[in-house]
Amino acid sequence: MSATFAGSILIVEDDLRQVRLYAKVLKQYRLTCVSTGTAALEALAERVPDLIILDHVLARGELGLAFLPRLKEVAAHVPVIVVSGTLDIAGKLQALQGPLSAHYAIEKPVDIRQLEMTVEKALTECGVGEAVRTLRSLERAELIENGDRERLFTERLARQHDLLKRLRGANRRANLSELAGEFHVDRKTIRRDLRDLVQRGQLHPEVCSNGTDEE
Repeated sequence: MSATFAGSILIVEDDLRQVRLYAKVLKQYRLTCVSTGTAALEALAERVPDLIILDHVLARGELGLAFLPRLKEVAAHVPVIVVSGTLDIAGKLQALQGPLSAHYAIEKPVDIRQLEMTVEKALTECGVGEAVRTLRSLERAELIENGDRERLFTERLARQHDLLKRLRGANRRANLSELAGEFHVDRKTIRRDLRDLVQRGQLHPEVCSNGTDEE
C-alpha cells in the first residue's frame, strides 16, 4: 500500500503509455491497473476503490462504455472518470447520462492539470459525498424522520467523509480530542470512525494507532 494513502484508484486502460502517465501524475494514490472491463469487475470483487478511471477502447475488443453500467451496479457509490480519444459528442453524452453513468469525461491526449483537478474533485465531492447530500435532502423532505436508524447512518457517513477529506494523505496519529470537539461527539466515536476508514484502506493505520491523542 502507498505510504501516502491519498486514495485508491482502479485504472481500466490497455495503453501502456497511458498507464505510465497515470503512474507518474497520480503517484500519491494507490493504483490498480487492468486492461479489460472483465478484469475490472474481477478487481472490484476483491477490493472497492475510491475512484475508477475508465478508457473506452480496451484490450480483447472490449468497450469501456459497455461495461460502465456493470461497474456501477457493483460499486454504485464509486465515481467514474471516462477517458477516451474515440468518443464523439453523442458518446460522451451517453457516458454522462442516466442512473449508471460516469461523473466526468476527459479527452485524450489527457491534459495533466485537468486530470489532477478532476480526480481531486471526484474524490472530494462525488461518490460518498454525493450520497451524503442525497440522504440529507431526504431528511429535509421528511422522508427520513428524527431518530430513524437511517438518520444516524447519514450522520456517521457524513462525519466519516469529512474525516477522510481532512486526513487523506496523513501518516501521523490524529488528535482524537480535537476532532471530537469539532464534530460534537465523544472520542470513542471518532476512534471508531477512524478505524472504519483504516479498515477500508482509506487512511494510514498510524492515524489511529494506540487510540490515543497526538502529543
